[in-house]
Amino acid sequence: MSTLTRGITGKTSITVLVTLSLFHMSNDTLQSLIKAIYPLIHTSLSLNLGQIGLITLVYQIAASIFQPLVGWYTDRRPQPHALSAGMASTLCGLMMLAFAPNYFSVLLAVVLIGVGSSVFHPEASRLAYLASGGRFGFAQSLFQVGGTFGASLGPLLVAWCITGTSQNNLAWFGVIPLVVMAAMVPVSRWYKRQLQTIRERRCVETKAKTETEKRSPLPMRTVIISLCVLLTLIVSKYTYWESMSSYYTFYLIDKFELSVKQSQYCLALFSFSMAAGTMIGGLVGDRVGRKYVIWVSILGVAPLTILLPRVDSLWLTCVLSVFIGLILSSAFSAILVFAQELMPGKVGMIAGLFFGFAFGVAGISSAILGQVADHYGLMYVFQVCSYLPLLGIVTVFLPNLKTR
Repeated sequence: MSTLTRGITGKTSITVLVTLSLFHMSNDTLQSLIKAIYPLIHTSLSLNLGQIGLITLVYQIAASIFQPLVGWYTDRRPQPHALSAGMASTLCGLMMLAFAPNYFSVLLAVVLIGVGSSVFHPEASRLAYLASGGRFGFAQSLFQVGGTFGASLGPLLVAWCITGTSQNNLAWFGVIPLVVMAAMVPVSRWYKRQLQTIRERRCVETKAKTETEKRSPLPMRTVIISLCVLLTLIVSKYTYWESMSSYYTFYLIDKFELSVKQSQYCLALFSFSMAAGTMIGGLVGDRVGRKYVIWVSILGVAPLTILLPRVDSLWLTCVLSVFIGLILSSAFSAILVFAQELMPGKVGMIAGLFFGFAFGVAGISSAILGQVADHYGLMYVFQVCSYLPLLGIVTVFLPNLKTR
């Protein structure tokens, strides 16, 4: 095990992991406010579904392009204050979004929020890896569950705090990043102490040993194929997830004639189920192997996703969405840690690559799905997307790292 994975004591730092999870929850709560106000700005700014999809695309591009670069850079020069810098960018974007008078202002605001996410995720994920004490799946899932739980809070907060077309009320959420930036100070200090200890340990390790620890346990050809398979699974998962997160409320309003507030509650229920599934996936992956979790999470959810657009009961639709969220969300932590194990020593770069790729896929998917929905209707979109989890069959090409 490398110096990086051991940390100072070799034990899992639960306090740091819980704190990071809360930070992630705060960050993703703010990020989720963008999609949560879609029904509001759809009316107030007279936007069509294609323009709604373009907002998501612009946000996801800003949130994805910089993440691999940030991860690559911080693998070489860790930045303990990157978390605060990312949160500051999110704060600026949130304030601009609250008072955006037109469509262009909305796009500029979501760019700033996306940049904040690009800076936050790679370094926070690497810090979670450092605090894991070797329990990588558990650490990554605990970190991820904060983000997933935060994403589920956005629709509820909008339903409770923002009524009519009063998007100016978004400004009140600016308190969250201010509190988080203040709370990040002790975590940054802990991070600095960890980095100093790592440097001291590396001084007494031989170069040969260090290089051995950073070498992949598999041939490069196998690593490349495995990474391509994992990225394919990300395409499947996040394209379907985007159909739910961006258009589920419109789907419920159109099919079951729900109010905007009622549809937000249903979206929050789906998001909460994803938070629970994220935690379960990490714990199971550490015990039985991440490949099995990926199998069940992607391919195993296909029967439910295919059934969802074909039921005419609101109650059954909500139940299916909860089970879909539970099963589908268990994959990302397993996929990310699997990739990090394929390429030891590149924790930040892999985290940035997969977070960024996931965000990029979600953005492009949202823009395409919005255009398709304008031309063929939401029902057609949900029926087509329901078959995406069948791509989980490519998991068969992944090596079994558990036995290795």
